[in-house]
Amino acid sequence: MSILQIFWEKKKSMKDSSSRPFVFINAAMSADGKIATIERKQTRISGSLDFDRMDELRASSDAIMAGIGTVLSDNPSLTVKSAARREKRRTLGLDENPARIVVDSSARTPLEADIFKKGAGIKIIAVSESAPKEKVKELSKAAEIIVAGEKNIDLEKLLVELKSRGISRMMVEGGATLNWGLISAGLVDEIYTFIGNIIIGGRTAPTLVDGGGFVGGFCRMELLSCEKMENGVLIRWKIQ
Repeated sequence: MSILQIFWEKKKSMKDSSSRPFVFINAAMSADGKIATIERKQTRISGSLDFDRMDELRASSDAIMAGIGTVLSDNPSLTVKSAARREKRRTLGLDENPARIVVDSSARTPLEADIFKKGAGIKIIAVSESAPKEKVKELSKAAEIIVAGEKNIDLEKLLVELKSRGISRMMVEGGATLNWGLISAGLVDEIYTFIGNIIIGGRTAPTLVDGGGFVGGFCRMELLSCEKMENGVLIRWKIQ
C-alpha cells in the first residue's frame, strides 16, 4: 500500500482535535549539512528514488509550504509530478495538487512564479500587516491572501487559520529560515532528511535550520527510522 493510500485510510478513521495541522519538514542536505550553495542556489543532492518518495509525500499532503527565500532562489512549482498520483487525488475528490502556501511577510512573490503558472490547485500567500498594499492587491488576483502578524508572519496564527480551512497535514519544503521559525515555535511534528554523498561547504551556505539558534533548551528528537537509499541515508525524526 502506498503512502498516499495509507494516509487517506488513516485520515478517514481519525478524530482530529488539534488546532493546527500535522506539520512535517522534508529536505535533502549534503553530508556537511548544507541545503544549498553559498549563492543560495539549490543543487541536486538526492536521486530518482528520493524524488519519487518526495512526490508521494506531496501527494499525501493537504498543503505544501515554502518560504519566500526558496521561491525567489529556486522558483519551485511545488506540484505533484506523478500523473497517477494526481489522478488518485482527483478520484478522492481533491485538487490534483495540494494547496501551495508561500510565507511572504513583505509580499515579494513574483506574479510570474511557477506556483502560479504550473498545476491546478489552491495558492495561498501569507503576508504581514506591514506588506505594501499595492503588492498585496496584485497578488490577490492570483492567490488567496492570509494576513497573519504585524511585521513578521505569526506562524502559529497562520497554522490555526490553515487548519480552519481544512488543511490537516502540511509538508514544509524550506528554506532554512522558515524551518527555524516553525521548529523554534514548537510547530513541527516530524522531519525527513535525506543526507547525500556530497560536501558543499561554505560558511554562509544555508543549513537545514538557520535563524537565531538555540542557546539552551535544544529541540530534541526521537529517531523513527534510518535507511540507506541510493548513495545516501534517509532519516525520519519525531520531535519530542
